[in-house]
Amino acid sequence: MKKINVDDILSNKKYGEIRKQKRADLISYKKKRRINVGPYATFYFESYKTMLYQVQEMLFVEGAPEGQLEDELHAYNPLIPQGSNLVTTLMFEIADENLRHEFLSSVGNVEEYIFMEIGSDKIKARFESDVERTNSKGKTSSVHFLHFDFTEDQKAKFLSKDQRVCLCIEHKNYNHIAVLGEDNLKTFYDDFSS
Repeated sequence: MKKINVDDILSNKKYGEIRKQKRADLISYKKKRRINVGPYATFYFESYKTMLYQVQEMLFVEGAPEGQLEDELHAYNPLIPQGSNLVTTLMFEIADENLRHEFLSSVGNVEEYIFMEIGSDKIKARFESDVERTNSKGKTSSVHFLHFDFTEDQKAKFLSKDQRVCLCIEHKNYNHIAVLGEDNLKTFYDDFSS
């Protein structure tokens, strides 16, 4: 199981020396791991590299108070793909506050209507269940953490490169699909060798 360990973390001093370069590298890396589905939904596919960066940043920015490293590892390790899944952070990105509130109120429980399609196979998103994503008034969160768990057959189809792969949201108030391009797919192949 691939996860971030204490030994993987640089001291804040060492990290500070290379922080600018790490950020530039990650921006380039993440471009092909970002998929827009419709006008508001952006899926950021996570990896060991993106989560290590996130942990280092949290520790650096917050000064690494005692106990924080363990908390960060506990929070971010579950978001690292484990060889038979893809993990994504879904963000609904709307700059206008009123429009954002209206939109999020119209797509309650949207996480239940998200799936990946590989050929004719549908892989329903599994969402983090420890946090309520839609409140009692039907307003959903602007951030969701989703897992796409593959069977061995689905994984083989994904890696075969001869199947169309789509990311889909089929909520009654937000129904959009994105076909993943070859550049996107290539970046995900390593996630299956974790």
